[in-house]
Amino acid sequence: MQMNTRRRRTGSARAARGTGGRTTAPRTGGGNTGGAIRLTRRGRLVLIAAGAVVAATAVTVPLLILGGGAGRTATLVVPEGWRAAQVYDAVDKALALPPGSTRKSLAKARLKLPSDAGGNPEGYLYPATYPLGDKDTTTPEQVLAAMVDTANRRFNGAPVAAGAQRNAMNAYQAVTIASIVQAEAATKEDMGKVARVVFNRLERGMPLQMDSTLNYALGRSTLRTTTADTRLDSPYNSYQRMGLPPTPIDNPGADAMRAAINPPPGDWLYFVTVKPGDTRFTADYAEHQRNVAEFNRAQRAAGH
Repeated sequence: MQMNTRRRRTGSARAARGTGGRTTAPRTGGGNTGGAIRLTRRGRLVLIAAGAVVAATAVTVPLLILGGGAGRTATLVVPEGWRAAQVYDAVDKALALPPGSTRKSLAKARLKLPSDAGGNPEGYLYPATYPLGDKDTTTPEQVLAAMVDTANRRFNGAPVAAGAQRNAMNAYQAVTIASIVQAEAATKEDMGKVARVVFNRLERGMPLQMDSTLNYALGRSTLRTTTADTRLDSPYNSYQRMGLPPTPIDNPGADAMRAAINPPPGDWLYFVTVKPGDTRFTADYAEHQRNVAEFNRAQRAAGH
């Protein structure tokens, strides 16, 4: 399905937005080759969602390098929605290190991540402004640890814990959903509805079919998803695999997390951003197809 094809982040009509002009009917059933993710340890709910969302482009915020007197000081700004790879590159630049240094430092960073993360900090490099101190003495491990510690303070508090429990999931799954919301929602106002689409699809046993998860696997951000793309053999291919991706797909901010733990009521299963400021959510697939057709016409008219 195509969900939401907006310029910044778009959901796919495969799930709810329009992705580059084609729609695929929601898949139901099928083998869970990726392994169903239980929403709670007691297994009250299995996340097998079918929503499609169009790919999201990363929001780029400039890295702020500030003068600091005797020592070479810097401030690192991590914007909402950056992927871990972008954060690593930014830390390398902020600390004037060779490319790849921060990524290599992960093995010795000893980050305090949830066990579900398997050592992967994606989703826990919390978006914020980080003063780095003296660039000559600050290490990548210290910077990454500060980000993860900030995420743990934000994600392990009572509001997130209560919201996750209310929706029959754990905090790590809530962060994963928030990362999809961050990538897919065109605006802050749309975030809650996108989260509701995710939950509705999960509850109905539909594959998520999100372009944003597929783009994460491919290391890109685009509005164009081809049929060949959806055949990719990857646990992040939510066209082929049931349930949530194995990890978050970016580092979500507070608004996306609030949406993930407290989505508004609604029966929406699809969404597509026909044009900037016009994202349409619906539970009716025929209506969604009409919305996607309108999106495609607008794309053609714009020469895309």
